[in-house]
Amino acid sequence: MTPNRILAIDVGAGTQDILLWEAGQPVENDVKLILPSWTTVLAREVRRATADGRPIFMSGNLMGGGPLVSAMKRHLRAGYPVYVTPRAALTIRDNLDQVRERGYTIVDGPPPARDLLTLRGRDVDLAAIARALSPFGVTLPETVAVAVQDHGECLEGSNRRFRFRLWREFVQSGGEITRLAYREPPAHYTRMLAVQRDAPGAILMDTGPAALWGILEDPAAAAHRAEGFALVNVGNQHTIGVLLREERILGLFEHHTVLMTTEKLARLVEKLRAGTLTDAEVYDDHGHGAYVSPDYRPGDGFGFVAATGPQRHLAAGLGYHAAAPYGDMMLTGCFGLVAATRRLWEDGG
Repeated sequence: MTPNRILAIDVGAGTQDILLWEAGQPVENDVKLILPSWTTVLAREVRRATADGRPIFMSGNLMGGGPLVSAMKRHLRAGYPVYVTPRAALTIRDNLDQVRERGYTIVDGPPPARDLLTLRGRDVDLAAIARALSPFGVTLPETVAVAVQDHGECLEGSNRRFRFRLWREFVQSGGEITRLAYREPPAHYTRMLAVQRDAPGAILMDTGPAALWGILEDPAAAAHRAEGFALVNVGNQHTIGVLLREERILGLFEHHTVLMTTEKLARLVEKLRAGTLTDAEVYDDHGHGAYVSPDYRPGDGFGFVAATGPQRHLAAGLGYHAAAPYGDMMLTGCFGLVAATRRLWEDGG
């Protein structure tokens, strides 16, 4: 039976966006939270420790690095030690030898250091959310869905290459968007698997696909599914554009948002729609890559473009539809998580 309540958590570099969806009531009345992500919270603690000259010990789970790893790098450059357990060290790099080469000390437990700042790695903390909601008489449901950005475990070579190889293989194998939600994530998605250690039984997605699912909850965008259209998510870290017809992805590119401009975004989307965007063009610009299926026929539909994401201002003036399902762009990924989770239950997957 399809669950009547779903907790959706979309974990980004800056925020964790939370929706407690309940069947039978307007979505506008669902509980919603926009909170700092744990990598942002822990990075703030690291910066204080650097100012105070305190050593750091990090245990817990593999989690998203982003601001936290940047803060720890600065801590090391300031001459202060950072101790990490093997599992937490995977937040920094997938290869522990590379973690050591970067100046971290890998330990099995807390070091005998004075005035030690202890951090616990995690992307999701259900107990903290439950405590925040308890005074309002709100309890957490059994069904939990989480989106995190997962490059996949890359022990050697470019993680950009590795991440996009997974995308290319997905499109080549059919590109069905329904396959992008996991009850049991593939073994190479180590960050998703780490989330399931903190939230057992959670359904997992990458943040990009969750946003794409969410765009389909916008009626103006979904009306173009049959003819095909382009979907763009301009996230805080990554920008992804795809060609979608019905439930099949026929092509895509992924790039780093920090390197994106309005002009570049327009060029990438137009070349994707024309079927002429090459992998080398994106990768050589320090993005992840691009791929267009041989089954894609330029000009056969795909005249409509829908854009979402916290950095969607980069698409301003391009004539793209600003996708905002249920009038709330910040929760696009959460709406996608709910839609994908309900679909999983309906399909018995």
